[in-house]
Amino acid sequence: MKPILRHSYQQAMIPDGHGALAPRHLARYLIWGLTVLVMAIAPLIFSSGFAITLLSQMGIMIIFALSYNMLLGQSGMLSFGHAVYSGMGAFIAVHVLNQAGAGAYWFPVSLLPLVGGLGGALFGVLFGYVTTRKAGTTFAMITLGIGEMVFASSLMFPDFFGGEGGISTNRVVGHAVLGITYGPGRQVYYLIAAWCLLSMIAMYAWTHTPLGRIANAVRDNAERAEFVGYNTQRVRYLVVILSAFFAGISGGLSVINFEIVSAENVGAVHSGSVLLATFIGGGGFFFGPVVGAVIFVLFAVALSSLTQAWLLYLGLFFVLMVMFVPGGVSSLLVKQAPLLAKRKLGRMLPSYGVALGAGVILLAALILTVELTYKLQIDSDNGTSMTLLGIAFDAASFKPWVAAVALWLAGAVAWRAAVARVHRAWDDVQAEIAGGGI
Repeated sequence: MKPILRHSYQQAMIPDGHGALAPRHLARYLIWGLTVLVMAIAPLIFSSGFAITLLSQMGIMIIFALSYNMLLGQSGMLSFGHAVYSGMGAFIAVHVLNQAGAGAYWFPVSLLPLVGGLGGALFGVLFGYVTTRKAGTTFAMITLGIGEMVFASSLMFPDFFGGEGGISTNRVVGHAVLGITYGPGRQVYYLIAAWCLLSMIAMYAWTHTPLGRIANAVRDNAERAEFVGYNTQRVRYLVVILSAFFAGISGGLSVINFEIVSAENVGAVHSGSVLLATFIGGGGFFFGPVVGAVIFVLFAVALSSLTQAWLLYLGLFFVLMVMFVPGGVSSLLVKQAPLLAKRKLGRMLPSYGVALGAGVILLAALILTVELTYKLQIDSDNGTSMTLLGIAFDAASFKPWVAAVALWLAGAVAWRAAVARVHRAWDDVQAEIAGGGI
């Protein structure tokens, strides 16, 4: 099996018969090149302090989500306590940074994420040995128990965890190197972006190693993998350690970005956030968690600054994704690749545009309904007058409710017609592709 895996990997690296790279390799290089370009110019385009903070949190969440997908998407291990590894890596990193700030020793801030990674890997060695003794649902329940145990310990051992207030730090340590102090947010962002890119490359390369391929085999059919001679528990154990290492890197970066670590870093909410991000993006594709991390941070940071009902919107979005797009947002994008290759995507754009318009109407209806309900049920003590999208009205009057009902009805009719149109266009295009039409 190992020689076959190595052979298939080598074959994937061979150019086509004309000496040029195969289309899939060209697409791969374009995606990675675009990723580097976006990371480099994003803070130049979105230069406000809020935007820089948003981009920094996206970079941290991308590493965290990809490390989680090493367990879920690549190895088939559902974990409810992945925050333990990022959180413990963050606690170790914050202690190292505080000691360096106190003059106990010299340590460059740029390498602090590596400390977090090693700390996460250490706890991966300890907890992974226990959790990987079983697979499936049992593994998930054990990780949940260990997560709750660590969270409870964070309040029992204040000397290490800092109690309820956590441990604060200062990322500006030592003398500036080439003018870099990591005081400005933009310098912190580029450090996060550099570690994010390195971690992405490393985790992508891991998927093409023998261990990564065997992890896929264990995910798909553990009994068959055992039959050909592999110790599935050992494979899962090694994957947990590697995943914990990258999760610890994200924890170390969070120390630099937020300058504080608390019990929330190892809590169930943090574990749930990475689970949501991975599912939303799609664990079946490498870049799926990247997309999911970006969407999750937009919900948690950008949307939370606009409405206090952001958790409701996130929950509804997650439910809809699980019900109608279980493969995640990335699966929708991947489905368009054959159309793009056959130059048929243009045939679908009008139908997609109609569906998008209907979706916008339904979204407007949802937002109006939720905000009206929230205002009357939660925030009525401050009056019933409210403003939405620059329009002022009274939530207690009948007019906004009538508008919400009208939007729901119009959106439902438009969505039903749009879905039928998309299905017809999709079937027509697929028939043309199958028949070799142009």
